[in-house]
Amino acid sequence: MVWPMIAIALAFCGIAVLGVLAARVFAEVRRLARQVAEASRRIERAAEDLERAATPLASRPGAPEAG
Repeated sequence: MVWPMIAIALAFCGIAVLGVLAARVFAEVRRLARQVAEASRRIERAAEDLERAATPLASRPGAPEAG
């Protein structure tokens, strides 16, 4: 009777450890998602700034055409 109780206790501990690790992974994934979203916003802003800066140059007469 002792061995089945030990097996059940070890199984419970194993599931508890897996639960803790899953919670840590979840927290890290959320943090990574926030960082990716912030980087995406920064890239979008930089692309807009670049487009804004390039518009006057592209509208100049005699500007070389792309392609």
